[in-house]
Amino acid sequence: MFSFLKKQSPDSKSNDSGWTKRLREGLARTGGQLTALLVPGARIDEDLYEELETLLITADVGMDATQTLLADVRRQVKEQRLSEASQLKEALAHALLKLLQPLASPLDITPHKPFVIMLCGVNGAGKTTSIGKLAKYFQNQNKSVLLAAGDTFRAAAREQLMEWGKRNDVTVIAQQSGDAAAVIFDAVQAAQARGIDVVLADTAGRLATQAHLMEEIKKVKRVIDKALPGAPHEVLLVLDANTGQNALSQVKAFGDALDVSGLVLTKLDGTAKGGVIAAIARAHPIPVRFIGMGEGVDDLKPFNAEDFIAALLDIER
Repeated sequence: MFSFLKKQSPDSKSNDSGWTKRLREGLARTGGQLTALLVPGARIDEDLYEELETLLITADVGMDATQTLLADVRRQVKEQRLSEASQLKEALAHALLKLLQPLASPLDITPHKPFVIMLCGVNGAGKTTSIGKLAKYFQNQNKSVLLAAGDTFRAAAREQLMEWGKRNDVTVIAQQSGDAAAVIFDAVQAAQARGIDVVLADTAGRLATQAHLMEEIKKVKRVIDKALPGAPHEVLLVLDANTGQNALSQVKAFGDALDVSGLVLTKLDGTAKGGVIAAIARAHPIPVRFIGMGEGVDDLKPFNAEDFIAALLDIER
């Protein structure tokens, strides 16, 4: 049963049992509701499908992705002649795997040195914290890292990044004043001079509706390209998993402005329902590079579709 969930990649750090346990706890709200709905002995009927549809929509899966998943589940029920509600969990797991597996694309930094990663997102999504965690992640891969404090709007953001730099023993390029583009330009040049492997560039949070600020962040990207032609090599959009369907509008707005190449889904340790990742997969299939929870320096891992589905559906591996 759930045989596909047992095919774990030996290279994936997300298969750590402690991490998987915490991820399951973070997504317990959705998993618990599914377990309560798909109980052994209950029959598969239209009422059950309706309840499952409602559960998925309220779990932030969204209407479009929900319809896609339910169509796949109905197909499996018909082809495999399933009859018990408990069997729908495996069918849903397989449907989700089809949807989410293409998003599980690990970030490869080997083609460039320095490899410049620009992070963007709305205020409060967890950009600065994610940068600190990413620094530790790359250090664990024996890569040298340099941080660029490009959020020049908030002194607190600069101070927070400096603190992460101290914790990870990583240099932070910052200015007391000046614009973000200038700070990041200096950081990229410093990384080239010092032979640094990875540059992580913070940017100020902004709403997708703030046109003038979106234009400004486009300028930051252009300046990075001037400092190092072809950079940034990755544009990561940081999304708070608790924002639900609002994440879709963020993906579209930042994607249109910056050609986002990867996502970081944060705060999966709170009240996050987790389903928004399915909505993103259906509407904007951009790779989910990392998922995060908690404030610890190691609380960020590469996205693994099997682990995530097991946690989301409350399936024992």
